[in-house]
Amino acid sequence: MRFIALIFAVSAVLLSQTVPGSPTPNQSAPDFTDARRLMQQGKYDQAIAQLQELSAKDAGLKGLPHELGTAYYKKGDYMKAVDSLKAALEQDPHDNEAVQLLGLSYYLSGRPAEAIPLLEKVQTWYPRANVDASYILGLCYIQTKDYPHARSAFAKMFDVPPESAPAYLFTARMLFRQEFDPIAEEYAQKAVALDPKLPLAHFLLGELYLFKSRVPESIAEFQKELAINPGDAAAYYKLADAYSRIQKFDDAERLLQRSIWLDATSTGPYILMGKVLEKKGEPELAVRSLRHALAMDPNNPITHHLLGQAYRDLGNTEEAERELKTAQQLGAKDDANP
Repeated sequence: MRFIALIFAVSAVLLSQTVPGSPTPNQSAPDFTDARRLMQQGKYDQAIAQLQELSAKDAGLKGLPHELGTAYYKKGDYMKAVDSLKAALEQDPHDNEAVQLLGLSYYLSGRPAEAIPLLEKVQTWYPRANVDASYILGLCYIQTKDYPHARSAFAKMFDVPPESAPAYLFTARMLFRQEFDPIAEEYAQKAVALDPKLPLAHFLLGELYLFKSRVPESIAEFQKELAINPGDAAAYYKLADAYSRIQKFDDAERLLQRSIWLDATSTGPYILMGKVLEKKGEPELAVRSLRHALAMDPNNPITHHLLGQAYRDLGNTEEAERELKTAQQLGAKDDANP
């Protein structure tokens, strides 16, 4: 999933950063040179095998647990990384890189409570907030339901006061992403209470209500957002989505046109426009919009499915079958590679 991919990307960035106070490994050290080279090539199993051979010869070899922990971490075997990195810190309590990797490994192995004290320690090493570390730490607080500390972490990440409306808004967005919907709604409402004209606060509430199929409330929030921020293409798109769900297709079409005029680079409005036009009985126009969306993103199964329906409405059986088959194939591929 996209969120998991984001987490891996963030952890990779953290791993690539220089940790203050952590000694730089001697890349010419003969004991680990080959294993490090294999890790750089992505050959983690081979690197681990070499390091285990060294361990069989000398289990107390200085730096070996650190190297093994790093190899397991890069491989994605976080449980084994935890064991090796704990041993690395027993061998060298000042191994700051091991502290950081151990915190990340705890988080990525589903143990956020154990990750928190280590990631809190990492934060003290930087004169200003390390954005990636703050993000992971904030997620750990969310998963342990420590929402005030999560808000403080995200406030530090975005350089805003923790009791401010933006801090509540940022935390609400992260909570919604993590599917903590009731708390996300509470925090978004708090952001609006603190600053009723805060951009994107009403938008987030609209998204929450739309997700919960509370369509009238969603419409009201998107309308409030557009009153504050009339140039927001995404707000027009989301409001159109809400109207389409209660079959107000003319209103939805009008709003989608505005969204596209403001931002012609997003596929979502074109896809929804195709769906709306098909519902209105205008399959030729629907085909035009959906083909434009496919030109931007040819691997979206939803677009192919809607295009197949539009072709079927036009009586173009061959094209309809081709698009519906493509949609099925792409959907199966997505299911196999979440």
